Amino acid sequence: MTDATPPLVLLVEDEPQMRRFLRVALEGSGHRFLEAATAQEGLLLAASHRPMVILLDLGLPDMDGLELTRRLRDWCATPIIVISARGQEADKIGALDAGADDYLTKPFSTGELLARIRVALRHERGEGSPEEPVFHLGPWRVDLARRQVFVRNEEVHLTPLEYKLFTTLIRHAGKVVTHQQLLREVWGGVPGAQPLYLRVYMTQLRHKLEEDPSRPRYLQTEPGVGYRLRTED
Repeated sequence: MTDATPPLVLLVEDEPQMRRFLRVALEGSGHRFLEAATAQEGLLLAASHRPMVILLDLGLPDMDGLELTRRLRDWCATPIIVISARGQEADKIGALDAGADDYLTKPFSTGELLARIRVALRHERGEGSPEEPVFHLGPWRVDLARRQVFVRNEEVHLTPLEYKLFTTLIRHAGKVVTHQQLLREVWGGVPGAQPLYLRVYMTQLRHKLEEDPSRPRYLQTEPGVGYRLRTED
């Protein structure tokens, strides 16, 4: 995207009046604007249009905004600003822990929102473009927006924890990810979580995804350290 192209902002918000208000405010300040009334529509627009900033309400009709934030973070590095009437500290902490970059409590001024968007755009431009929503490696194709995994064009069902472990390795593809980092990112630091969990779930992933689970080509063990998703064929 060149500097002359107005930044594209995606709003995921179910209140029509708020959508109209923000459309006028953002288009009037030189932004391009997309809107979605549901979480599923927001996911599809995020994957197909690649916005530079996402504004996200937590109270959506088909999915809680925290879950939508987590799903976006499976594949998307785009800055997310939560705009919500929930103003308790716990709500803000929950949104930030789920992967949001900023939190703005309703009602808010147009000036403050535009300032937060400018900060988000600076960060986005500094970090480069978002990741592709479809990940390809060898016989694998992973549609990260739709949470679908294919091996040689055949869909493979992964449990929620298997999928979270797999996509965590995808986010760090080519790098060694330590046991503690995986336990923190996949299990959220749950007391009692230990490397044994990783061995069990990694074995399950290899049986579902690798051609020879006993000699895995891509899901590599780094002895005593962690695991690595090998990206070179």
